[in-house]
Amino acid sequence: MKKLFTSESVTEGHPDKVCDYVSDSVLDACFAEDNHSRVAVETAVKSITDKAGNHHHLGLYGELTTRARLDLDQIARVALAELGYSADEMGFNCRTARIGLYISPQSPDIDLGVSATENKEQGAGDQGMMFGYAINHTPELMPLPISLAHKLVRALSLYRKSGVGAGHFLRPDGKSQVTVEFEDGKPKRVDTVVLSAHHGNISLDDLRVFLETDVIRPTLGGYLDKNTKIHINPTGRFEIGGPLGDSGVTGRKIIVDTYGGWGHHGGGAFSGKDPSKVDRSAAYAARYVAKNVVAAGLAEECEVQVAYAIGVAQPVSVYVNTNGTNKVPERRIEDLIMKHFDLRPRAIIESLQLLQPIYRKTTNYGHFGKPDMPWEQTDKAELLRAEAQLRRK
Repeated sequence: MKKLFTSESVTEGHPDKVCDYVSDSVLDACFAEDNHSRVAVETAVKSITDKAGNHHHLGLYGELTTRARLDLDQIARVALAELGYSADEMGFNCRTARIGLYISPQSPDIDLGVSATENKEQGAGDQGMMFGYAINHTPELMPLPISLAHKLVRALSLYRKSGVGAGHFLRPDGKSQVTVEFEDGKPKRVDTVVLSAHHGNISLDDLRVFLETDVIRPTLGGYLDKNTKIHINPTGRFEIGGPLGDSGVTGRKIIVDTYGGWGHHGGGAFSGKDPSKVDRSAAYAARYVAKNVVAAGLAEECEVQVAYAIGVAQPVSVYVNTNGTNKVPERRIEDLIMKHFDLRPRAIIESLQLLQPIYRKTTNYGHFGKPDMPWEQTDKAELLRAEAQLRRK
């Protein structure tokens, strides 16, 4: 049976991703000096044009308790420059932007639940359920549609930075969408590609030729065939982009951040949150668990749900779903997870080494599937395989 599944991704210059990057830049700046910082910072951006010219606005909102010496205004401007937003024609100008700071310390009521004491271990920073997922579509054990969508916008951004061909005319904003055809549950080909690229003064015909030749075909390669449909800037012009074309807010691209809709998503966003917030750290831990289960050969795909109560260390539940691809009973997989993975917040933070300034690297092109991230390691796969008494193929 043939089925189609679609996932999307966005470039680092998409307005929502701008906000994620700024928020995680604040988090990294805190952790660079004080890894006991408590951070929950959202960013919002918007540019407007009137008779007086362009007006660029960025606001930082949230709670921050840290001993780090921070210049939040400068952190935001540097992050914007790194993303390519340093001139009015790009859709945002870090040099002239107005930066508003709306920050208070973390609530002492929340601190009671998440800070360890002599008589109490660290609890979860909030209630909620988090999901982790892995599947054997790709070497990094990610669903193929989101993996290809990420690769496409990453290639678009690299093309822009190269300045070669149409890259000279490209701007930071952009989006991709990839539809994969599956047959009997296995990915076979790319059915449809959509690529929208923010651009300057270049004809639409030239832009389409350059992007198909220099970005789409080299990136998607063997997944394309003569029947693949390709749509490049399907609405026509995309000259007004970035925060001038659309406002941005931290945490609005959570499906892009995770599994492209293929796996479930929990109740919260990731960026701008320190790992005492299980929205982030437990989602990373659940991915770590699921990836090791699949890497061990216990199942071809695995979804793990972990749920918490605020202030309580032990998860209230752990659930495993392999969609019938398991090689050993799911109950046995759950037992192995509970034996070999400590899912209390403090244990997650320590085992995955989350008190480091690593978070800006997570912001763009998905939080999962990047081999250098600690939750992507498969160091427990051999142990799980041995205990399940599975032979290596």
